[in-house]
Amino acid sequence: MKNGKVLLGVLAGIAAGALIGVLLAPEKGSDMRKNISKKGNGYMDDLKGRANQFLDTVTDKFGVVKDKTNDFIANGKTKVEDLKVN
Repeated sequence: MKNGKVLLGVLAGIAAGALIGVLLAPEKGSDMRKNISKKGNGYMDDLKGRANQFLDTVTDKFGVVKDKTNDFIANGKTKVEDLKVN
């Protein structure tokens, strides 16, 4: 939930910044559109990087949980076999 709110806040900030920039810009419209496009691309690259970091973190944590689960199951099977023998 928290990450979704952060993403929504970032997108709203980008939109608000672009609107204010257009309204208060002393530059020609074509130059301003180019600048907004460049900044938007920069923000998107940053957002993609953060999303990839988040996915990497989740993937790593999932791998750790999966390994621990497999170890737990193997340990349980060993104990069951030991009980069968006795």
